This record gives sequence, C-alpha cells and structure tokens, in this order.
Amino acid sequence: MSGADVREAITQAHRGEWARVVAALTRRFGDLDIAEEAAAEAFAVAVERWPADGVPPNPGAWLTTTANRKAIDRIRRESKRDDKQREARTVYHDDPPEPPGAIEDERLRLIFTCCHPALAPETRVALTLRMVGGLTVSEIARAFLVQETTMGQRITRAKAKIKTARIPYRVPSAEDLPDRVSGVLAVLFLVFNEGYLATGPGTDPIRHDLSAEAIRLTRLIRALLPADGEVAGLLALMLLTDARRPARVSATGELVTLEEQDRGAWDTALIAEGHRLVRERLAAGVAPGRYQILAAINAVHTSARDVRDTDWSQVVALYDQLVRLDPSPIVALNRAVAVAEIDGPEVALAAVDRLADQLVGYHAYHATRAHLLRRLGLGGQARAAYDKAIELAGNTAEIAYLTRRRDQLGDRSRSMPIEGS
Repeated sequence: MSGADVREAITQAHRGEWARVVAALTRRFGDLDIAEEAAAEAFAVAVERWPADGVPPNPGAWLTTTANRKAIDRIRRESKRDDKQREARTVYHDDPPEPPGAIEDERLRLIFTCCHPALAPETRVALTLRMVGGLTVSEIARAFLVQETTMGQRITRAKAKIKTARIPYRVPSAEDLPDRVSGVLAVLFLVFNEGYLATGPGTDPIRHDLSAEAIRLTRLIRALLPADGEVAGLLALMLLTDARRPARVSATGELVTLEEQDRGAWDTALIAEGHRLVRERLAAGVAPGRYQILAAINAVHTSARDVRDTDWSQVVALYDQLVRLDPSPIVALNRAVAVAEIDGPEVALAAVDRLADQLVGYHAYHATRAHLLRRLGLGGQARAAYDKAIELAGNTAEIAYLTRRRDQLGDRSRSMPIEGS
C-alpha cells in the first residue's frame, strides 16, 4: 500500500471512527476530556505506525484499543490517580441501564450528553461538532465567526460542566425524551449543514461524513419518536438536500447552483423517501413546524424536472408560513430570493437591503445582493458585493463559484438564486 493510500485510510478512519472511539471511551471512563485526548493520541499513533506496519484489518477496533490504553496511561500518570480510577470504575459499572426499547448506540448517547439543556445552545453545537463530528477547534471557531482561543475555552468549559454537574451519559427516559429532542435536532441540523457546505479552508467543500452521520443519528431519533413531526421533517429535509450532493460540485471544484445542476445525477431513492415523509406529515393534518416547512420547500424544488418548472408561488407561500414560526433574518433572506422569481429583482433587493444591519457579516447576504444587483445591470455595485461575499465565505467551492460570477460581470445573462443550492 502506497503512502498516499495509507494517508487516505487514516483520513477515512478519522471520518468514520472518531465519534465511535470518543463515545466508547466516554462510556468507559465518564470523562469527555480523557476520551477526546486519548482518541486524538490514538490517531497520532496511527499516523506514525500505519505507514510502516500497514493499515490494520479493523481500523476502528485498533483505534479504540489504542485509545483505551492511552486513557489508562493518562489516568495513571496524573496526580490523585486512585480517585480518578475509582471515579472511572464507578461511572463504567454504575451507569443506569437504558429504558426498555431504547436504541443501543454509543454515538446517540454522546450527542444527548453534548446537547444537554444545562449547556448553552451555542455550546451544545460546538461540543457536538468537536466530540461527534471530529472537527478541529479552529474549524468550529470559523463556523461560529469567533477566535480559536474563545472557542477552545467554550468547549473546555462545557466538558467541565458535564463532569462537575454529573450530566449522565445516556439516552433520556421516555418521559423526558420529547422535551430533550428539539435541542438535539437543532444541533443535528447544524452538523448536517457543516457537512453540506463545509466552512473550513483546506477541507473538502462537502464533508459527506458529517452529513451522513447527522442523517444516521436523525434516523435513530425517528425510531425513538416515530410520531414526532419535526423529527420526520428534519429527516426529510436532510434526505432531499443530500440527494442533490452528487451534482453540487463540478469536476473543477466549483459550487454548482440549483439552476445549473444535472438533475439526472440527483439520488432518486433519497428524493422518493424524502417526498414520502413530507406527504405523511401533510396527511397527518397537524400544523407543521420549522423543519417540516423547510422539507416541503425542498420537496417543491426536487419535484421540478427543470428549474423553469419550479412552483415559486408555492415556495413563497411556504416561506410566508415559515416566517411566522421563525422570523429570523436568514429566513427573510431566502424568502427574498424566491420573491425575485415572482416579483423581480428590484422588489427582492429592497427586502434584502432591509436586512443589512442583521446580516452584514454573513457571506450569503452579500452573495444574494450581488446576484440581484447583477440582474438589475448594476455591475459596479454587484462586483463590490461579490468581493465582500468572497471575503467572508469559507467554503472553497462557493468561493470559486462567486469568483467566476464576479469575473464574468460583463455577461448580462440572468443570474441564478443561491437558495436551494
């Protein structure tokens, strides 16, 4: 096996096994710090040894065994090690059993721990991206638009709070589960989005490992709560979005927007499953929540055989419904993109400009303005907006797309919306 093959095997192992290793160590030692550091050390040993020894037949088992040894070594080295060993044994042996019918999955336990309501919402997302998604602190800091040191402190404090508050490492009981699940869904949605459009420079523009893990965990939660409309809605939203993944990045590494995508490359099985979930929720006759409406919007997009067949009136109507539930500036921004297809770019631009104070640091705001200004023939203003969007964007494929559109401003052809890319 060549050096490049070994490096790829290590990369794939990190993507596929990081959460499993961290979850297994958290289960055994009851300490996120120990679990994270031992997992990182195990991967460091793999980088050192696999090129010489070869990739083991079962990389996950090898990494878990190595990480366990590293964790034990750390506990033995530290002061007050007897107390730490006693605490670790207590957590490992005295952890309450799962309630009847609960799904046995270490990563599901881990995400409920990271998303405990005792933690601040932004901390839950950061901790989940680190412990479950395996993102580096610097990648998470870029996603949150904060300094790396600030994010590192935030994650450290969260792990300490979990330990001192003795937050349990388990799936909540049946009576507590409905109240806990909304926070978990919010985190899973953000994890999926990081995979769908990765923000870290030097990383793949699409991180399928993250989006696939978010989908897998959402499926598990749906099995726990099959009648929950928002769980079904989030799963449908993820499936309909992920179905477009094969067509979203060109061979040259540039983002391909919805208008230009080869719809024949979309995953028809995922689309069919997503549409079925949307229809089931409509048939339930219950007022939809945020994820169900977003899934319905994506169902409209994926129902059109050509972008010209898109029912934009229905999209706007769904956004009107969503605004009543979630009057956030990002929802208003996406609604304006759909409005442009019905009422024209001038009306949409006026709506977008009203969001300036709230979205000045958001790259998609400037990208949307650039597209609308371009359609209005205001090339100079469009170029300035593209420049700002490129400056703020973190995804390499998106930057390539925005750069090309800026550099082609002489082309007066109609620009496509960013919504639904």
